[in-house]
Formats: sequence, structure tokens, C-alpha cells
Amino acid sequence: MDLLNNKKKSGFTIMSQTTDVHGGYGQGVLDLSSVSSVIIDGDEAYIDMGALHAKSAVEKGIKWTANKEEVPNGKPYWVVWVTVDRNEKGPYYAGVTACYMEIDREARRGYKLLPEHVNRMDYSMKRRIMVSELDGTAKQALQKLLMTHNPQMWENSTDELKEALAS
Repeated sequence: MDLLNNKKKSGFTIMSQTTDVHGGYGQGVLDLSSVSSVIIDGDEAYIDMGALHAKSAVEKGIKWTANKEEVPNGKPYWVVWVTVDRNEKGPYYAGVTACYMEIDREARRGYKLLPEHVNRMDYSMKRRIMVSELDGTAKQALQKLLMTHNPQMWENSTDELKEALAS
């Protein structure tokens, strides 16, 4: 696997090919080149890069509310922000944070707290592991995805991540 090749559409983004920082227009813009998004739907986890801009397959066409009562028939989903980095062993899953949402596809309504999604993405970029809110089924699905997607990255990851998803 070429770690600097970002042309693969279905995988984790590992590293940006850009090594310099532009100090002019756009300064202060977040660099999401090391962040990928995973959707957990029941016992299945899959990569959907559209979630970085709230345009994953499950989010498209949904009108969002911060009031959970407005989505009484919502199906639970999780968005997981996965940040990858390199350590002395090689690339690894550095930050993993989860955010809850509910979607009623039929009514085209959904519940999520946008500030929470933004903050959790930021926490992932800061190399935090925050998956305690996931139930056992969701943890297993995420662990399976991370392990099978790139066994070496899983092996290089911290014990904190492995223990958080094992419980």
C-alpha cells in the first residue's frame, strides 16, 4: 500500500502529499487530510468519506434537528472520526471518536448535535480515543473494520484504542 497515494476512494486517508503550509488566504483552515469518517449502522461499520461534510449516504437529503423528540422513529447511527498518523512503527490509528445520530429516512428527518460532531472531529485530530458511548455491537463492528482494513495499522495502534474497543 502506497501511504502517500490518496487516490484510493474507499480507504482511510493516511497522509497529505502537501508538506508546506500556506500562510496567506485560507490560513487557519483545518487540514482534514489525515481524518477519515466511518459510519456504524447496527453491526456493520464502513468508511464513508462524505460524512466529513455531512454528506454520507445515510445523511443525504435529511433535514436535521437538535431536538430528539422530532425524530420519534429514528434509526441509530454512529459517525466515527478516525485520524491516522505515523509513529516509530509506521502508520497507525491515532485518534478515534464517536458521535451519535438518529435518522428517519422515510420522514427525511434526523437528530444530531452538530457542535458535538465538530468537537469530536477536533478531539480525533488531537489524537484522543473517545468510544465509551458505543455499545458492544458497535465496538465490535468498528474494531473489525479497523483490523481488516489495515492489520499493520491496527497492530501499530495504541493499547488505549485496543482496550477501548475490546470492552
